[in-house]
Amino acid sequence: MINVAILGFGVVGSGAAQVLADNAAVIEKNLGKKVAVKRILDLREFPDSPFGHLVTHDFNDILNDKDITVVAEMMGGSHPAYDFTKACLTAGKHVVTSNKEVVARFGAELLDLAAKNGVRYLFEASVGGGIPVIRPMVNDLASNKIEKVDGILNGTTNYILTQMIAGATFEDALKEAQAKGYAEANPAADVEGLDAARKIVILAALSFGTLLSPDQIHCEGITKLTLADVEVAKAFGCSLKLIGHTEQVAGRVLAMVSPRMVPLTNPLSGIADVFNGILVDANMVGEVMFYGAGAGKLPTASAVVADIIDIVAHMGQDGVRAPKFTVAAEQDYADFGAYTCRSCFSFWQEDGAAEKITAVFGDVKTVTVGNRIALIADAMTEKEAAEKAAKTGLTLLSRIRVLG
Repeated sequence: MINVAILGFGVVGSGAAQVLADNAAVIEKNLGKKVAVKRILDLREFPDSPFGHLVTHDFNDILNDKDITVVAEMMGGSHPAYDFTKACLTAGKHVVTSNKEVVARFGAELLDLAAKNGVRYLFEASVGGGIPVIRPMVNDLASNKIEKVDGILNGTTNYILTQMIAGATFEDALKEAQAKGYAEANPAADVEGLDAARKIVILAALSFGTLLSPDQIHCEGITKLTLADVEVAKAFGCSLKLIGHTEQVAGRVLAMVSPRMVPLTNPLSGIADVFNGILVDANMVGEVMFYGAGAGKLPTASAVVADIIDIVAHMGQDGVRAPKFTVAAEQDYADFGAYTCRSCFSFWQEDGAAEKITAVFGDVKTVTVGNRIALIADAMTEKEAAEKAAKTGLTLLSRIRVLG
């Protein structure tokens, strides 16, 4: 019998308990061992839950229980989740988590601590919900050099943009997302891109071995996008998506989050509603796509339990592959001003606007949508893009990067 403790009995925590109970026979058949929840830490009582009798309010009941082998942390936020995780690893307990904030901020330290104590720290559910992406990147793509990663990493913003493509305003789409439970009452972490930023720094660390700070990367949300931007994207054969992107620029790591016009030929363009998609470009296999439910109780819990099963299956074995990150120093961050991509510029339509655009950008295709004239320019650096927009002398209404 393998005893598991759950830290945080919210949506994902209760889902993990449900998966372990409902699929107990399947898990035992695959592992040859029973896996069961012994303790649950939460501040609340759950008298109507079949797991309510397992709840404790004292973390030490879990930390000091030598029969508990694996701890699943699903508390959310940095503290006390980080503190509890550190204590468990130090005590020789394996830890799995769905907590992207802890992984993004402390992942390097916790992986190192796990290795020193002969245990494992796994976090498949921290990116992409129920989509298997971290384990394939660590194991199945181990013979490849990762070139770049692009991903739709936040289901709430993808739902809002899907509704905007169908004609809803940002405000109305957000209200609908909140009504359906896809967005919080305070949706800032989603719509400002903060949630996606945490996830892309984890993917960047998996790709390049360096854990950037989510607070120090370029991060734009979707709050400034309008229906006019949607129509401009359609005119150029694109859809609008919030994209997390990472690559290396001049040997340094770049990670960023921003709205992108995604050509309809790109597989990310058709991902709708609350689904996520992650496109990994590796030097040998080429592009590999991961798609599925990026959030939700049971999909995310499925990934948490998969990590538990992985730990149990490899207990006592040496040489199990594990990611290893180093914390980024200042010199590890790429110069964002040197990042190169195509951009769609939308200017206020005025007399002579087309001629001014041609004078700066050359003979490019333009489209007119309402009071704006727009073009897609060839690839240029961030610095060059700002300089060229200013050089036109026109009022810039929006600049949206183009994927690919």
